Amino acid sequence: MTTQGQEEKRYDRRDTTLKFVNRPDDLDPLPPEEGDQCLRAEMSCGHAVTPESLTGWCRSLLDQGQYEFKCPALENGTLQKCGKVWPYQEVRRLAVLTSEEMSHFEEKIAHLAATKYCEFKSCPGCKTYVEREDLTNLCVQCTICTADKGKFYQFCWQCLKEWKGSAPRSDRCDACNAGCTNHDLELLKNCKTTDLPQVQGVHECPSIRACPTCGQRVEHDKTGCKNIICPRCQVEFCFVCLKLTPECLKTSSYFIPCSDGVAPRQTSIPVWHRN
Repeated sequence: MTTQGQEEKRYDRRDTTLKFVNRPDDLDPLPPEEGDQCLRAEMSCGHAVTPESLTGWCRSLLDQGQYEFKCPALENGTLQKCGKVWPYQEVRRLAVLTSEEMSHFEEKIAHLAATKYCEFKSCPGCKTYVEREDLTNLCVQCTICTADKGKFYQFCWQCLKEWKGSAPRSDRCDACNAGCTNHDLELLKNCKTTDLPQVQGVHECPSIRACPTCGQRVEHDKTGCKNIICPRCQVEFCFVCLKLTPECLKTSSYFIPCSDGVAPRQTSIPVWHRN
């Protein structure tokens, strides 16, 4: 969709470095309007796109926290997604990104890539960002506050108050810090249920899940198949049975119920062991 006041993107017919194709846009499920003369270019994976559809799809991925641009088109005659990763340089060129769009895309990509490999929070004492290296320990030391105060300064990663009690601990800091609870875990335990309208027989599924690989909290937008890609670790898994997609598909498919049914609400959050 073209933003009001912004010209519709078009390919230059004279650009001999692009491969133009005379077939429908693989990213846009709607049939072309009568008389539509918009050029389609072929991506490295072989699927046809327009600059508008490619920009829209990649922007939606960034909005979902995904910084790898994977082709969503279905392979001919199957329900199997292409899944090929497009290099950003290819996306930038074939999406005909404006300078403002390039700036937005590159800032989002850098931020999302950083959060994949590092876990940061603002220290409650000095407000500088601190990285938590041990994901199983809620007790984190701030080196800046320690230097300023002349003594160890530690805070709770969960409630962001000065640490009280013994360490290391993975559940909470000492009881004197009232309200130190894992809000993500409480959401997982008490979330409402939802249906997936396009997946046969999936009803009363917990509406919030923790990624089985990294523990990131995710929700399903209730469109498309039952599988989602985690915005943090980029691993695809089944929102219904919580198995990784390749394992789930051994006895199921994208749009039919899982052989093990709907997994119950999660009572613990997986810890991501980065490679």
